[in-house]
Amino acid sequence: MKVDGTAYRSIWLDDDGWGVRIIDQTRLPHRFEIVRLETLEDAAHAIRAMLVRGAPLIGATAAYGMCLALREDPSDDAMQRAYDVLLATRPTAVNLRWALDDVTAELRNQPHERRVELAYACAARICDDDVGINEAIGNHGVDLIRATHQRTGQTVNVLTHCNAGWLATVDWGTALSPIYKAHEEDIPVHVWADETRPRNQGASLTAWELGHHGVAHTVIPDNAGGHLMQHGLVDLCITGTDRTSAAGDVCNKIGTYLKALAAQHNGVPFYVALPSPTIDWTIEDGRAIPIEERAGSEVSHIAGKADDGEVVTVQLTPDGSPVANPAFDVTPSGLVTGLITERGVCQASREGLARLFPEHAAG
Repeated sequence: MKVDGTAYRSIWLDDDGWGVRIIDQTRLPHRFEIVRLETLEDAAHAIRAMLVRGAPLIGATAAYGMCLALREDPSDDAMQRAYDVLLATRPTAVNLRWALDDVTAELRNQPHERRVELAYACAARICDDDVGINEAIGNHGVDLIRATHQRTGQTVNVLTHCNAGWLATVDWGTALSPIYKAHEEDIPVHVWADETRPRNQGASLTAWELGHHGVAHTVIPDNAGGHLMQHGLVDLCITGTDRTSAAGDVCNKIGTYLKALAAQHNGVPFYVALPSPTIDWTIEDGRAIPIEERAGSEVSHIAGKADDGEVVTVQLTPDGSPVANPAFDVTPSGLVTGLITERGVCQASREGLARLFPEHAAG
């Protein structure tokens, strides 16, 4: 996608062919900074500290983290250590484990002298596949936006929660991919972007990428979504998901469940856009998905730009007040109108997913 007319991916190889470049998302929206990763520790820190985030991008970064580790030592022991270090960085997004398994399966029986070359080729394929998958999600999801516009003749208002745009993937995004496709087709579309406390990834990331790509949007408080739905100002909701159960339960940024409840009560379609690597075929009930508990400082403190242009962090809560910070919640499949995948839109159920992905359902 584009930043003021210049096309970017969220992760790419540097000019030397081995260093990895990422956009430091902790600096957005006030600073656009590109960081170079050179070691396993760099990649692990980027995932853990959320310089990169979003399930598909976490997986791609982990794949390149394996490459960087193997440049230093291509042995079996080093490969296992890299796998363990990267797997421990974030517990919820299934793409992390999937990407690591993909790379290690590719390399397991290969000569040590070929492992680096093959690892980079595998990481590049993971990135290219992600781009293709997410563009396909957009191609299927835009049908929903187009149909809404044809029915109403008005601008289509889409509410989204957190950031599931190109910054969360390698390119295009998941929930925002249909919106970018609609924008390309000149379908009038407007996005209500939840601020998404804590970390404000809707206000800082979704708004930033939509604005720099030229898509109409408005940042709203997290608690405004239900009010907008009551007054007919939301045509449909589209969110992403970090992990989806085999039965269609979706685990996404904390607060998604509440949006789904409000949508159901107000008759607003609630869609979830997901690439198939985020489906965990080993889990039936979404309540079994591990929920990451992040640092309380993400709730008690907030960063912003002061009047003098400096980015500062301030404390919001009283000294000594305890803070709980679950990063995700699970929306049961019964609250989801449909799942938008690279193979089409399906019912949020085991049967719906099985229809699109019979090879996994059979397994």
